[in-house]
Amino acid sequence: MPARQYKDFFSKYVGAYNQGLQGQPDTDLIRSFFTDHFLAAGPDDVQTGSNNHFFSATLRKAYSFYQKIGARELNIRNLVVTPIDRYHDMVKVYYRAQYSPDGAPIKSIDFDVTYFMQQGESGPRIFAFVSGDEMQTYRDAGLAI
Repeated sequence: MPARQYKDFFSKYVGAYNQGLQGQPDTDLIRSFFTDHFLAAGPDDVQTGSNNHFFSATLRKAYSFYQKIGARELNIRNLVVTPIDRYHDMVKVYYRAQYSPDGAPIKSIDFDVTYFMQQGESGPRIFAFVSGDEMQTYRDAGLAI
């Protein structure tokens, strides 16, 4: 899939994320970006997930945490697409997030997430993602203990 189509996909994904930061997470919309089952890999573990009401509850909990630490907005700085085969691609998305806990000056944090995408009849969907140590990043920035 061409990079411009992934730019559109992830722009919509980030739009849904930012809507959630405003206290209005549309969990059905966010779930629409994922396959029925997916993998999430961080530095310490790999977890499987199912795209169901438990995932919706996890998303609401995550947005509550992001609001608590002052998350304000997420933007895409760049993305790089690596084709895997006819049906799958790897997309590394470079983000910049802005935080302002309790009205403090804005802190910008750059990070990236690598997504594994599956092409289907209804378009691309995330079947796995790999991220760094999110909590350590927040601790290093003074946003979390």
